[in-house]
Amino acid sequence: MKQHKSPKPMEERDKLRKFRELDDAFAEALRGLDRPDAALDIPTGPPVRSLDEQEADARQQAFERRLKELMQDYALPEASVSELLQTLQALGRIA
Repeated sequence: MKQHKSPKPMEERDKLRKFRELDDAFAEALRGLDRPDAALDIPTGPPVRSLDEQEADARQQAFERRLKELMQDYALPEASVSELLQTLQALGRIA
């Protein structure tokens, strides 16, 4: 039967070295928070859009897709459709 070796405990020097590295990183992060321009250094992800904005974009895309389909079905040139939409907007029929 094979004997299982227990993992070798970390030496005190290694423990101290790792602690110092962690302590230095933490201290650097705290110093970064004290700087007035620290906000520029903080990595951020892409801007977050609200659910309302996402839904509005989806409605806009659906409208544009349907409009293009209708333009194809009725063989309407883009200039005529543009003029129609401007007229409807001027009359307050569309926002």
